[in-house]
Amino acid sequence: MFEGTLTALITPFKDGGVDGEALRELVERQIANGIAGLVVCGTTGEAAAMSMEERLATIRHVVEQAAGRVPVVAGTGSNNARVTMEMTRKAQALKVDGVLVVTPYYVKPTQAGLVAHFAAVAEAGPPVVAYNVPSRTGVCMTAESVAAISKIENVVALKEASGDLKLAASMLRAVEKTGGELSVLSGDDFTYLPLLGIGGRGCISVVSNVVPGRMAEMTAAFEKGELEKAREIHFGLLPLMEALFLESNPIPVKAAMAMLGLCSEEIRPPLTPLSEELGPRLKRALDECGAAQGKKP
Repeated sequence: MFEGTLTALITPFKDGGVDGEALRELVERQIANGIAGLVVCGTTGEAAAMSMEERLATIRHVVEQAAGRVPVVAGTGSNNARVTMEMTRKAQALKVDGVLVVTPYYVKPTQAGLVAHFAAVAEAGPPVVAYNVPSRTGVCMTAESVAAISKIENVVALKEASGDLKLAASMLRAVEKTGGELSVLSGDDFTYLPLLGIGGRGCISVVSNVVPGRMAEMTAAFEKGELEKAREIHFGLLPLMEALFLESNPIPVKAAMAMLGLCSEEIRPPLTPLSEELGPRLKRALDECGAAQGKKP
């Protein structure tokens, strides 16, 4: 159901609230540049700093603006199963195409607990994209657990953000060996192209906020077997990928989008604006990849 480059969309803020006008313009820019889908209210969208009402309003804005042209996936995960299921049902009422559900953070569930969590959420409504990001949650899914959730009917994809290609390969192999069905998506721009080479189906991308057209082009090149072209694009974007993680995501990408005039740099505590000394490095990366030449790179 979900493949290709899906953008982990930022949430633009203005004067303390969500900037609905800028958000709708961002959606149009993404679709115009050939992106395969939008992920709203995830880590990059600062969902952790938003109220439930703000999150639901943001999801509604994106669903309405996308108008069925690309799938919209809404972040609904938390470390509380009941809250996650409640948010998932509310997102379903807004007609999202899927939900992104992170492994419960802080509580450090067992592998059996992780599988049970995704099974419970899968019964709550729309298709589920499980999200493995151990650097943020303190727990990492094993290949065996991924194979187990691939058998759950409504769990359709995995956002794999461990950054460990050996683990990703083990996950893909385990799913294949057990006859499960799961679209494995890179959760790190750095690993997107290598993951495609071992059977991954796409990426939930941060860098595509800035250069959606280039990321869509890289995906298309790989699908056509134009590996040299895909590699050229990947290497060309590598400095920008690195720059977008100079500080915690989404600090740099918010700053980059502000530099392009696409939204304000406003970000919510405990995150802070990009350090002043890092601004020139980010600007150079934008210049090098051509992003600063216009709003439609």
